[in-house]
Amino acid sequence: MSAVLLDGKALAAKKRDELKSEVTKLKERGITPGLAVILVGNDPASTVYVRSKQKACEQIGIYSVLKELPASTSEEELLTEIDRLNNDPTIHGILVQLPLPEQISEQAVIERISPAKDVDGFHPISVGRMMIGEDTFLPCTPFGVLVMLQEANVEIAGKHVVVVGRSNIVGKPVGQLMLNEHATVTYCHSRTKYLTEITKQADILIVAVGRARFIDASHVKEGAVVIDVGINRVDGKLCGDVDFESVREVASHLTPVPGGVGPMTITMLLANTIQAAKE
Repeated sequence: MSAVLLDGKALAAKKRDELKSEVTKLKERGITPGLAVILVGNDPASTVYVRSKQKACEQIGIYSVLKELPASTSEEELLTEIDRLNNDPTIHGILVQLPLPEQISEQAVIERISPAKDVDGFHPISVGRMMIGEDTFLPCTPFGVLVMLQEANVEIAGKHVVVVGRSNIVGKPVGQLMLNEHATVTYCHSRTKYLTEITKQADILIVAVGRARFIDASHVKEGAVVIDVGINRVDGKLCGDVDFESVREVASHLTPVPGGVGPMTITMLLANTIQAAKE
C-alpha cells in the first residue's frame, strides 16, 4: 500500500480561486481587504515568508503593506507602529513576522494587535474563543490542517488524534481544533515516555516538532492519516518531521514536504484577512 498524498499546493490554488471571487464581491461594495505585515530585522527565512505572503495577496486582490524595521528597533517603536495600524481603517489584518529580535517581547507584541485585526489567531482573546468553540480567527497552520482533512473527507469525529509537539503556534491549537471537531486528542512532546506506543494508536497523527524525519514507519499504525507540519533543511533540501519514504508505505494519507501543509498556511491567512474585512 502506498499513501494517498494530500496535495496542499493544488488545494491552496483551488481555495485561492474561491477567495479571489470573494475579494471581487467585496470590492464591488467598496471594500478592499487590507493586510499589513511588519518585518523586524532581516532573518532570511522570515524575508522569504513575507515575500510569499505579499505575492499571494497580490494574486487574489488583497491590498498589502510591508513595513520593514531594522533589527535594532525597540519594543516601544514596534508597539507604536502596531497602534498606528490598529487605527488605520484601510488595514483589516496585522501580522508581525516571528521570530523577533531579543529586545522585543513576542507576547507584548501579540497582545498589542487588536483582536479584530488578529489574522494570525495568536491573541489570547482569539485563543480563548477557539478553546470554547466560538467564532474567531483561527491560527493559520492549524486551520490549514483542518481544511486539508475536511477536503480529503477524512472523518475526524470519534477518531483518536495524536499531536506530536506542543508549540503555541501549531501543536496546542491544532489539538484544540481536533477536539472541537469531536476527536479524542493526545498530546506528545519531548518529555513523553513511550512515544512510539502512543503514536501507534493514532487514527490521525499530526507532527510538528522541528526535527527532521523524526517520525518513521515504526511510529505509525497501518492505515493512519499522517500530517507533517515540519519544515527542515537537510543537505540543502527541504524535508519534514516525518520520514516520508518509510511512512508512505503504512499510512493511508500523507502530506508531502514541501507542498503539503505549507501552501495552506498562507491561504488561511488570506481567508482570515477577508473575514476581517467582512466584519
